[in-house]
Amino acid sequence: MNKIGLYIHIPFCIQKCLYCDFLSFPEGKKQQALYFDALKNEILCSKEECKEYEVDTIFIGGGTPTAVAPDEIANMMKLIRDNYNVLDDAEITMECNPGTIGAGADAMKLYFDAGINRISIGLQSANDKELKLLGRIHNRQQFEECYRNVRAAGFLNVNVDLMGALPGQSISDYEDNLNYVLSLDPPPEHISAYSLIIEEGTPFYEMYGEKTESIDSAGSISEGALPLPDEDTERDMYHRTKDILSENGYHRYEISNYAKDKFECAHNVRYWKCREYLGFGLGAASLMKGRRFSNTRVLSEYTKSLLDEGEGVAGIRRDEEILDDNAMMEEFMFMGLRLIQGVNVNDFYSRFGKEIFDVYGDVIVNLIEKELLVRNGDYLRLTDKGLDVSNYCMAEFLI
Repeated sequence: MNKIGLYIHIPFCIQKCLYCDFLSFPEGKKQQALYFDALKNEILCSKEECKEYEVDTIFIGGGTPTAVAPDEIANMMKLIRDNYNVLDDAEITMECNPGTIGAGADAMKLYFDAGINRISIGLQSANDKELKLLGRIHNRQQFEECYRNVRAAGFLNVNVDLMGALPGQSISDYEDNLNYVLSLDPPPEHISAYSLIIEEGTPFYEMYGEKTESIDSAGSISEGALPLPDEDTERDMYHRTKDILSENGYHRYEISNYAKDKFECAHNVRYWKCREYLGFGLGAASLMKGRRFSNTRVLSEYTKSLLDEGEGVAGIRRDEEILDDNAMMEEFMFMGLRLIQGVNVNDFYSRFGKEIFDVYGDVIVNLIEKELLVRNGDYLRLTDKGLDVSNYCMAEFLI
């Protein structure tokens, strides 16, 4: 039986972080309850599409899933288990913000009893000044309490998100944050460490404009805003992450992700290997049976179609695209090269019936000559030098 992953989007949050461009917004309990009614209808309407699949990963993201009543999450999980073929050993992840009601001890026990077995905690920084600068709603003390609650509830698979290249941040500041995460008892099984990206449409974009290569040319940086680290400093943070985490028993398996052995995030690996997934909720994306589509990003359209008009999923799906071979090959390469292991040349042939060198031979030779790509057995992977300029390397595989 084929395997599929499920993604559930919870768009609600207490307040938007200053850097955030995700589909999220604050809403009251009445609107949240209406949303979950619609979400449950979508889950029920979609079960026939998945009757030939086994669900081996579920990811509950946002927004902030822990900003809503914990019972809503537990009831949603029961509905999925009752209507989908969820494997007993499925990885089931939920994102958590330490400053929300759902980060409490009772809530964590409820999540664990509902079958969620992996928690991803958005720490971002262990420095309260940096957290305030980012617009986060929690402080370090609240994170520590949340982490204790997660462990006490029984979670044995925990990720901590950490952000670098923050305004005014030095390499030493960043290393302090990284070492703090490693000092947790027990330390997390997984660490996601990534750089701040200034996204258009966010308050940070208004403060900094387009992120440029140096402090001196930081675009339209507003008066009083701390300068962004320059490109060399950001790259040093990136390399120090790899070195420090490697020394502490973590292996880097994707550009920004590190794990203890056997604790890689299976759901995210699904994305990077272009395996099938079905998204539920506002704006959720899907890749299924050679089709890519996403749900409406307008809350009123989402709830009206699923509750008032009875249109079901047909009324909420947008931008459906049937992927041709070229599009699928591009995505296979573009996403797969994010993985440190790289892409498997035999998998390429089994998926597309073509030798990878017949399609991308010139590109592969060119990148190998530039020492950006290397063949290692059946895999083509980016070198450390190639990972530093990964966006350039991946773009070379666009047909």
